[in-house]
Amino acid sequence: MKYFLLSCFLLAWPPLGLAEERIAIRQEKDFLQIETDALSARIQTRGYVSGVSAGSLIDKKTETKDLGFGLHIMDFLLAPGWREDKYSREVPFHGRLAKHLVEGPQICTQAKILEPAITRGTDFVAVQLRFKFTEAAPGLKASSLWEQTLLFKTGIRYFFSAEEITSANTVEDLFYRIDMPGHIKHKKGDTFEQVYLSYLEKPLTAKEFENNFAPDAKFLYQRDDSKLPARMIRAYKTRNGPWLAGLTLDPGATSEAWCHQRDYVCFIQELHKRSVKTGEKFGAAYIVGWFDSIPDMAKTYDEFKGIRKIEVDPLQKSFRFAR
Repeated sequence: MKYFLLSCFLLAWPPLGLAEERIAIRQEKDFLQIETDALSARIQTRGYVSGVSAGSLIDKKTETKDLGFGLHIMDFLLAPGWREDKYSREVPFHGRLAKHLVEGPQICTQAKILEPAITRGTDFVAVQLRFKFTEAAPGLKASSLWEQTLLFKTGIRYFFSAEEITSANTVEDLFYRIDMPGHIKHKKGDTFEQVYLSYLEKPLTAKEFENNFAPDAKFLYQRDDSKLPARMIRAYKTRNGPWLAGLTLDPGATSEAWCHQRDYVCFIQELHKRSVKTGEKFGAAYIVGWFDSIPDMAKTYDEFKGIRKIEVDPLQKSFRFAR
């Protein structure tokens, strides 16, 4: 059941009468295992961390698994322009898109351990992860706080997610990088049929990704504030199966998005790219999961469009979406 408050918040309260056993969470040393009536998912808390771990998002309707290295995976903070730092200038990886590191390390590979905070309601489980950056560019502080929320509800084949970053620095055009929804492992397109990018006219066939090409060679999205897309949806259709989609619910949040081939299809997405002051918070919200068609994705997107944040109340065992 959904309510609107002052046209700013969409409140989602646990409906009455739902059996609690429809959603379960099991905590192990290195991961959390989540089971709903529609999804199975694993959140790694040690090793390769952030988001939902590789091959673990299972659509119980079709028994399909995701094809990449994880979903909604977090990297680091960046700004435009080359600097003498660890950011690679290899064209096949990053093209000729000049950028430099602001704060790191790369969370997914270097944070190593994330302690989860778990909130469970009648029909949902929310998992919150956080990490303070420990490396910074010369002249900057290394203490910006990254917080991620992953929200699983009964009755749907997707999950909600969001991140919020509290900046320790004042930076021009600060942005951050994630995998959204996630990359595609394949050999000459053997695992997927199509890629859908809502900012292009039509879906791309798997044949487009048979040979490697750089991020700025094809299919590069760069935000134009005077002409934003109606929706920001990036998805792939599994072979003989459903679509796996990532919906960025504020279409203006994405500053740049790649969909290039580097032995796998690389779904990099960068967000914000605005001037940020010390102590300022910024972030975005998403839907990630399984859909039967592109119209299904669009319908879900329009229902939740404009949401920028997930607010969880552990005491009340409730949550709300903030616009």
